[in-house]
Amino acid sequence: MNSALPDPLAPQDLAQATALEAAFYLGEEMLARDRRAVFARSWQLVGHENSLAGVGDHLVTDLAGLPVLVVRDSQGVLRAFHNVCRHRAGPLATCNGKGAKALRCQYHGWTYSLEGVLRSAPEMKGTPDFEPSSVRLPELRVGLWQGLVFVGSEGAPDFADFSRGLDEPLRSLSPRGYHFHSRVRYEVACNWKVYCDNYLEGYHVPHIHPGLNRLLDYRQYLTECGDWFSYQYSPLESEAGLYGDGDALYYFIYPNTMLNLLPGRLQSNRVLPLGPDRCLVEFDYYYAEAETGAREARFHADHAFAHQVQDEDIAICEHVQRGLASGSYRSGRLNPHRENALHHFHELLRAAYRATP
Repeated sequence: MNSALPDPLAPQDLAQATALEAAFYLGEEMLARDRRAVFARSWQLVGHENSLAGVGDHLVTDLAGLPVLVVRDSQGVLRAFHNVCRHRAGPLATCNGKGAKALRCQYHGWTYSLEGVLRSAPEMKGTPDFEPSSVRLPELRVGLWQGLVFVGSEGAPDFADFSRGLDEPLRSLSPRGYHFHSRVRYEVACNWKVYCDNYLEGYHVPHIHPGLNRLLDYRQYLTECGDWFSYQYSPLESEAGLYGDGDALYYFIYPNTMLNLLPGRLQSNRVLPLGPDRCLVEFDYYYAEAETGAREARFHADHAFAHQVQDEDIAICEHVQRGLASGSYRSGRLNPHRENALHHFHELLRAAYRATP
């Protein structure tokens, strides 16, 4: 009689660890499980506080299918609401904006205060048992770290626990005070976890990214893990017209946020599932300085270099997705030295799947 197969969700020691099985990257059922077990119990980056500086300033986003509106209320407090009118599910906002006096549904004009309380509903006066002030938008938690705004789903851990340890690796690279420059979106033909897996290790850099490899010191490339995050660090050497010399720091914040910090620049990436084998990656660029003259030329060089690296990552991630779907792949051993952050991510996923089948 054959012995039972090992439990794919059992915790694994790094020294003996293997990658997640292919089945965890395939199929609609697995995608639904990710939404229940991972995204419904996590914190998501939505933007920078400088984009929400004034009363009524707001951002719209999506948390794995849940429309969300983040706004600074009349008392200056950041709030996050379901961007779903309580009348017939219309949107309160369809794009980012500044200085809104209220939140008005685009469908039938129901209007809420910036604190999420229904203030008026056209032609509903005199309707029996209808009191506008009793209608409120469902609210999510908001967390702030180094100027970055996160929104927490119902089952997410306390934000103080979630963000513990994030400050220590920053060195001189805090994104506090940075300003949004632009957003670029890439649609990638792979499961969202494939893209995250690729980000989490520098093991592939010498083989996939020749240009990036010339800027980083692979011999001093360091990867460390916290509770809900990991980071990769390397000394950086580049031309003054690009980044100059300094530190390169790459954060992964569970489950789908990346922060790429280089001198004077933050690039955030958020990986959003579009289907079992498709994801959207949002690249937001932030800088510590205004875009004038030579600075704008440097910003353009940054975007061009990042696009080159992204094209290289997209190509390999799409190949990996095809390999996972082929039926050929069996979970391979991880490199304990170079893939410890990947193992950390997989252990967080295994725990999430054990808790929420």
